[in-house]
Amino acid sequence: MDVQAAREIGAGIAVIALAGVGIGLGNIFSTLVSSIARNPAARPHVFSLGMLGFALTEAIALFALLIAFLILFA
Repeated sequence: MDVQAAREIGAGIAVIALAGVGIGLGNIFSTLVSSIARNPAARPHVFSLGMLGFALTEAIALFALLIAFLILFA
């Protein structure tokens, strides 16, 4: 196996984390919508926690993408 093929396989494995991030983001926003629908008065508190969860989950996606690019191009 040459080096370029190994890099592409490694980058593909690193990008698998993006599937988990997609599932996590769907879970966060579905829970956010249902909790706001159940108790609209709690929206300011719940919305800020939802956005924090979104930001942290999206950071994992960016780290996984960064690792994939580092494997491919470094």
